[in-house]
Amino acid sequence: MNAPVTRRNAVLGIIAAATSLAAPSILRAQSAGRIVVIGGGFGGAACARALKRADARLQVALIEPNKLFTACPFSNEVIAGLREIEAQQFGYDKLAADGLTVVAQAATAIDTQKHSVTTGDGAMLAYDRLVLSPGIDFHFQALPGYDDAASEKMPHAWKAGAQTLLLRRQLEAMPDGGTVAIAIPANPSRCPPAPYERASLIAHYLKTRKPRSKVLILDAKDAFSQQRLFEKAWKELYGDMIERIALSQGGRVTSVDASTRTIITEFGNYTPDVANVIPPQRAGRIAAIADTADATGWCPIDPVTFESKLVKDIHVIGDACLGGGIPKSASAASAQGKACAAGIVNLLTGRMPEAPRITGVCYNTVAPGYGFSLAGNYQPKGDIFAEVEGGATSPVDAPRELRAREADEAERWFQTITADCFG
Repeated sequence: MNAPVTRRNAVLGIIAAATSLAAPSILRAQSAGRIVVIGGGFGGAACARALKRADARLQVALIEPNKLFTACPFSNEVIAGLREIEAQQFGYDKLAADGLTVVAQAATAIDTQKHSVTTGDGAMLAYDRLVLSPGIDFHFQALPGYDDAASEKMPHAWKAGAQTLLLRRQLEAMPDGGTVAIAIPANPSRCPPAPYERASLIAHYLKTRKPRSKVLILDAKDAFSQQRLFEKAWKELYGDMIERIALSQGGRVTSVDASTRTIITEFGNYTPDVANVIPPQRAGRIAAIADTADATGWCPIDPVTFESKLVKDIHVIGDACLGGGIPKSASAASAQGKACAAGIVNLLTGRMPEAPRITGVCYNTVAPGYGFSLAGNYQPKGDIFAEVEGGATSPVDAPRELRAREADEAERWFQTITADCFG
């Protein structure tokens, strides 16, 4: 990251390897394999680092157009004015120092026959194995009226960064006595409990700054993860400030009108002062380019190796994959990245990959010093991951001391996972 000429030379070295197709056995003997990872979030960064640490001879390139990664976990605290965006941002210098080639470009094309990736500047990188970790994109067609332009008036803030700050500014500008509406899509979606954490922290902001205001949740689901814990916390901390309209009560959003900031549901229209619209989601765009996404918009995988069921020699990890019981979360993505790396190393050396055991943990903060968690363990079962024994969730009737301890644990978890992925 600090030496563009050196980075360019490193990329050219990979490109040169791609042209030497006449002697693939010699190339492998020298480098043990060429791996390209697309996407520098928790999954991609963890996978790239794990590959290089498993075998230093591997040529590992990480393609990521953004020079700074902005993490979604804890970004709800930025929205609520409890944290600054800089605490969410991480660079790739440590990955480059590990010997990885970091390519600050977008991947624009994948040739699955020639095993090559083309980037936005026209460069081509060859691969023996390709890992896709593109996260999510929005399925705008599933929510009429909502698109990138609409998100500038009705922010989603579901990709941390500029949208996070936009929603924060809208909250700050809202008059006391206003309403904040949060439109929540059906599953599958990124981090299923996060919209309810967001509602909680926005309520905290309103309680301390604009106490006559309220939060309205318009939900495309009847039940949600850790529901009893959230609802108990809302009653305890916020009284009647948070109102939730569930699917069976007409809470599913069917369309929006950004020009009037109107949210249309099956049983009524709402025009809040601030509209946080989280649209339906699907795998990141590169998954469709690679033909690894099926009709659901997500990517079916072999749960042992994370290899695509649709395209040979391509692996998909993180939010983009159909992971069965595994939630789409930072913790799960990081664990998948490491498990995928182990599987790839085994495949390259002709060994049988071992079935991974994935552990995912999700922390939620509903107010400063008040948190709870959900942890699960997952193993391959048939074509998917299934939850196995050993998981745990916070007790509903825990004392405030435990809630405070878990809030502290959440912060430590974030420091640990970001250091592990980004250095």
